[in-house]
Amino acid sequence: MSSHFRHLAALGSSFAAGPGIEPIANRAAGRSARNYPHLVARRLGAELTDLTVSGATTENVLDAPQRRMRREFPPQLEGVPSDADLVTITVGGNDLDYIGSMFMLGIAGRLSSSPWTRPLRAVLLPGPDVPNPTAETIERATARLCQVVEAARGRTPGARILLVDYLKVIGPGTRPSRAAPFDEAGIDALRRLGETVSQIFGAAASRSGAELVRMGELSRGHALGSADPWVSGLPDRLRHLGKVAPFHPTAEGMRSVADAVVEHLKT
Repeated sequence: MSSHFRHLAALGSSFAAGPGIEPIANRAAGRSARNYPHLVARRLGAELTDLTVSGATTENVLDAPQRRMRREFPPQLEGVPSDADLVTITVGGNDLDYIGSMFMLGIAGRLSSSPWTRPLRAVLLPGPDVPNPTAETIERATARLCQVVEAARGRTPGARILLVDYLKVIGPGTRPSRAAPFDEAGIDALRRLGETVSQIFGAAASRSGAELVRMGELSRGHALGSADPWVSGLPDRLRHLGKVAPFHPTAEGMRSVADAVVEHLKT
């Protein structure tokens, strides 16, 4: 697909970077060569500046360097080229410890499932909990996401700025399982936290005037426990954690995000 877009700049955390999806473009950044920015740029025939780094917060995009695997990444906005005419932004979940808390709760649930590992769970993970962000925390995350949009707009006059929401991990049909080793209370709390992340994206788009690709809504039927999940669960064996990024987009999930972004750009 050819388009009038010449240069895409991508900002964001792991839901944009694509850890665990081969081939790897930058191992230290946890960045795949088949993440949605790469797929979109290829579809558009555009140059790509991919600045995404797994684990990034809005601060790491705005003004705080990020250290990962012995490498320091400068604030992502510093790398945005002035000739970019399309900017995608997927960040904010880590401001609420969204996936981090899900990972710890999943490990705790898996360890608790066996009498052999239950004592280990009590030692290593005495009480992982799902954050319940206050109104102040939600407002701060929303304001920072707006700042990311405004800063990107300042560096790329005339560019289209797209907020690309997180894929849904815990959906309406998610139930306790090997892939989602949470109890019902944990599932409910994680579902609410995911909905809060999507609400932050909606509020930031409304305030900043950025365009919004509602991936949380579009992926509602593709969460864990669905017939066609676009995200990975906890692997069946924990020793495979180094090869899989649990509770993150799969290769199919990234293709689905790219499809939604390209479709959005046609409107």
